[in-house]
Amino acid sequence: MPTPVTLWIDDERPMPPGFNAVARTSAEALNLVHEAHDRGYPLQVVSFDHDLGGDDTTRPVMLWMAEHDIWPDEVRVHTANPVGRDWLEGIAARYAPTSTRIVVAPVTGR
Repeated sequence: MPTPVTLWIDDERPMPPGFNAVARTSAEALNLVHEAHDRGYPLQVVSFDHDLGGDDTTRPVMLWMAEHDIWPDEVRVHTANPVGRDWLEGIAARYAPTSTRIVVAPVTGR
């Protein structure tokens, strides 16, 4: 069985223990999610920062998951941005299946 993917999306904070993939941009995150899906690797956890530097955010990743109905077992929202946190949590709560656990746990340090 393929190793489940645990993806940390954040442009500044280091990947914490328990994760096996990191993306610093939304493009990197989308590539990792596409690759995992195409190769049959289950998405176990995707943890979202919101702001990724400049104009980049994780919104395209969340929208792609919603549009393609591809969800991890757990969506974590670790951004310290309250507006971004509400948006990410709202999309996940509305479109993810009830089997997807949604965890909101802001991380304020780097």
